[in-house]
Amino acid sequence: MSDTLTHLNEHGAVRMVDVGAKPATRRTATAEAFVRCSGELLEAIRANSIAKGDLLAAARIAGVMAAKRVGSLIPLCHTLPIESATVDIALESQGVRLLASVATTAKTGVEMEALTAAAVAALTVIDMGKAIDRAMTIERVRLLEKTGGRQGDYHADDISPHNEDTS
Repeated sequence: MSDTLTHLNEHGAVRMVDVGAKPATRRTATAEAFVRCSGELLEAIRANSIAKGDLLAAARIAGVMAAKRVGSLIPLCHTLPIESATVDIALESQGVRLLASVATTAKTGVEMEALTAAAVAALTVIDMGKAIDRAMTIERVRLLEKTGGRQGDYHADDISPHNEDTS
């Protein structure tokens, strides 16, 4: 890994990296977020009885929409042509696990798109479920893996879902 900070110019000012000379390659990333919540909320999600509507559908859609908007949200990120974005959701014994996967063929990676998708999906779980559980917390927002690019592939050491049984 380079010792140079790529987002700083020769005077130390923040800048967007110029990726113009880089070749476009296939790039993927997967990130997770976990929303710790009450058993009461988990039961309501399973029964699809949330007052605001289908929490799982809303979280999936919010995550996909967020992946497509990262260039507008994170100041130094490039706007990328997202080719695929999915948010998978698993209800676990202590909460909701969100797994966001994003793919593109571009000059820079989609790690921030996957992380943003997971985080916004988690925020949507909180928004949709807060009438039942105001004590929810978002935990473990992290990159699980990425492929493509100059630095090669990355796989988190432990990608198990909180060592919990899926309910």
